[in-house]
Amino acid sequence: MVSLIVNGLPVEITAQDDKPLLWALREDLGLFGAKYGCGVAQCGACRVLVDGVSTPSCATTLGDVAGASVITVEGLLGRDGTLSLVQQAWIDEQVPQCGYCQPGFLVAVTDLLARTPRPTDAEIDEAITNICRCGTYLRIRRAIHRAAAAQAQG
Repeated sequence: MVSLIVNGLPVEITAQDDKPLLWALREDLGLFGAKYGCGVAQCGACRVLVDGVSTPSCATTLGDVAGASVITVEGLLGRDGTLSLVQQAWIDEQVPQCGYCQPGFLVAVTDLLARTPRPTDAEIDEAITNICRCGTYLRIRRAIHRAAAAQAQG
């Protein structure tokens, strides 16, 4: 059994320590936002925040996160259901096409903006390595800059 905090709530998952976090979230907790993409931590579709850091959940085991705080894309919503600044910017810039990769992007960008409130294009390129098969990278960049500006306004 592994104890951790998921989206602000304490949970205990009865599974082996070596079970990938992605599958524990999906199978054991019914949180389907993080997606399986590549299985080798390269595409970013499975990203979640572990103690505030964007982390590939496909390559992270339950044992790795025992006692940690995990935030999934579902946990980015406010308690009253309001969208985060990043989520609102995604809508405003009409980023998603198929949408499959978007939860991982939203999580990765949330981490980036927490560490670098006004990122340059070079900082975005360095930090956001997720893959979008639909190629919405220009919209993603605009959304990141929009969210950063909204965050700066408070």
